[in-house]
Amino acid sequence: MKTSLTLALVATLSSLCSPPAAAQWINVPTPGIPRLPDGKPNLSAPAPRTAEGKPDLSGVWRSGGSRSRYDYDVAQNLKPEEIQPWAETLRLQRVQDFRKDSPLARCLPVSLPFLNSRGLARIVQTPALIVVLHESPNSPHRTIFTDGRGLPKEPNPTWLGYSVGHWESDTLVVESAGFNDRGWLDVGGHPQTESLRITERFHRRDFGHMELEMTLTDPKTFAKPVLMRMENVLEPDTALLEDVCENERSGAHLEAGVRLAPEILSKYAGTYEFAPGRTVVITRSGDLLFAQEGANAKLAFVSRSDTTFLASVTNDAIEFVKDSQGAVTHLVWRGRIKDEKAVRQGTAASR
Repeated sequence: MKTSLTLALVATLSSLCSPPAAAQWINVPTPGIPRLPDGKPNLSAPAPRTAEGKPDLSGVWRSGGSRSRYDYDVAQNLKPEEIQPWAETLRLQRVQDFRKDSPLARCLPVSLPFLNSRGLARIVQTPALIVVLHESPNSPHRTIFTDGRGLPKEPNPTWLGYSVGHWESDTLVVESAGFNDRGWLDVGGHPQTESLRITERFHRRDFGHMELEMTLTDPKTFAKPVLMRMENVLEPDTALLEDVCENERSGAHLEAGVRLAPEILSKYAGTYEFAPGRTVVITRSGDLLFAQEGANAKLAFVSRSDTTFLASVTNDAIEFVKDSQGAVTHLVWRGRIKDEKAVRQGTAASR
């Protein structure tokens, strides 16, 4: 039986700008697409080229292609000491508040790392500029100038910054700067500052696959550049949907989590076993619990009551169960295909 806890909060944050399930004009053949004998697109065919001899990146692409989910956490490959203390403190506070003030929840523009990590985008390439149209959230677009101009010297800070590009052999290199300090780099709440610079490297390996490498450099937030790699896949025979974000009715229901005393949170730290060889480790950091199952990414959980915790970026929830003496005996993980019970095996120190 599913829990009656306030999962609607996380669902609301996810649905305010949720990407469409399907696009218009589905199965309308796109002209110029190489086909296999069965009529399906041949994504392994050679990449097309422009009249100038450069790879033509035009087309509708599905962003991401990485299990790392950088849209949730751009800094997942950094060590804790490589994140500036103020930025980590702010991120944890945003998680504790269930991201109720995030740009995504407020129908404001999301970051380039977020846009490059999920959903559909159409690239339109011309000799002097490249336009990228994103399907969601809220149908943003960006312009990349390839006419030889440099980045503005004193830009008026914007959400998506200013972008210029040049070719290095068959790789398009895009430099972006001029970002404001209101954006969140990811759903998890890592902040950006006006010192942020982003370098993107687009390489169309063949007709249907494009490698994307992003480097974030923001010394006020991170002690070293953040490198992300992903692969985009061409989505021919489709189009983008208009995506409009409106949260007038949902926004009033966004609220923060419940703060529990550190001694209460620490009682839940430990190792819990779903089945032989399959465990989840619960640790505490500040006002949050973190759960890591095997090699999966570590998830932050925010308290909704003394025993119930909601994940910060998914609809998952954990409920801890105690015996008559108040000792934690097991947890129930809710939000998956079925509720799963994990029996407590030991303790783990808070970090």
